[in-house]
Amino acid sequence: MSKIKKYGADGALGGEIEVADEVLTLGKGDQAVKDVVVATMAARRAGTASTLGKGEVSGTNRKPWRQKGTGRARAGFTRSPVWVGGGIAMGPKPHGPYDKKVNRKVAALAFRRALSAHIADGKVGVVEALPQDGKTKTVAALIKAMGLKGRTLLVTDKFDEKVELATRNIPYAEVLSAKQVDVYSILQAANVIATPEAFETLKARMGAEAK
Repeated sequence: MSKIKKYGADGALGGEIEVADEVLTLGKGDQAVKDVVVATMAARRAGTASTLGKGEVSGTNRKPWRQKGTGRARAGFTRSPVWVGGGIAMGPKPHGPYDKKVNRKVAALAFRRALSAHIADGKVGVVEALPQDGKTKTVAALIKAMGLKGRTLLVTDKFDEKVELATRNIPYAEVLSAKQVDVYSILQAANVIATPEAFETLKARMGAEAK
């Protein structure tokens, strides 16, 4: 039986919630998690990196000095890759797409495995309510009151504009709705704090995806 800490709206610890071991997936899924993370990172690649070759760099084709008699190494033109400001030899060009296909069942297993591991490690908590004043200092104070260290993922039941606005300038915090949470966002977070409604949605996703 795993336990999840329950916090009040002021960040004070107010008990624990028990999660049955049958709900968690801990004995398998490591490879699924890796496959999903690799696919997620690949999908984020824009593939727009581009450099200019010697035939594309602006410049003249005139020989900078005569071939012989100067005592210097021969040079054909200043757009050569060996010259400062010249073209790039074998540089990157627009490429893609980098998308990798992941089976739906594999993705579902990866989600259950990632969230289960966080629950088992005590990295998941439930907060009674998140601040609704839209102020950064209020959310920062709540995270501090809960004694959280490292990157914190705040999960709301639905998109919450005020919480999003308040968290925007906190580099160690991120806000997602329960339906937006994915494997990569879970692994990136040292702590996952959800509202009661959001936590029920996450549990429902684990159950539905298990089926």
